Amino acid sequence: MIKKILFIKILLLFLLPSMNLNAQNVEVIITGIRAEKGQIAIGVFKDDKTFQKEEAFLNKKFVKNSISNGEMRAQFSLEPGTYGLSLLDDENSNGKMEYNFLRMPKEGFGFSDYYHKGFTKPKFDFFKFTINKDQIKRITIRIRYM
Repeated sequence: MIKKILFIKILLLFLLPSMNLNAQNVEVIITGIRAEKGQIAIGVFKDDKTFQKEEAFLNKKFVKNSISNGEMRAQFSLEPGTYGLSLLDDENSNGKMEYNFLRMPKEGFGFSDYYHKGFTKPKFDFFKFTINKDQIKRITIRIRYM
């Protein structure tokens, strides 16, 4: 019995790292952060349809504990493909965008390698990017506050 358990543990030790061999590193450089309170929430989208519906393929949250001069870095992995990142500076850590009485965002937002100046949602094509195999992708998101 002990030999079986040991064999399974050794097998898992070799199999688990190989299950995510195609994942590529993504480094997100976030600039313009105005406060250290709260968290940074990043939604990963694969196309315009899911972005417009706000149905992220993947959601990541990062504690704002390493901010220096309004900037921090976040890292995660994605399979090769086309993606777009949407960021929320969730200052009250409630997981959703807060709006004022005019329906203007009270918290910061941003998009992968794209600074949105408009008042409506951008199109996915404006902030999409491609990750290739064996590539470390660096994305910059400049936060906008209204």
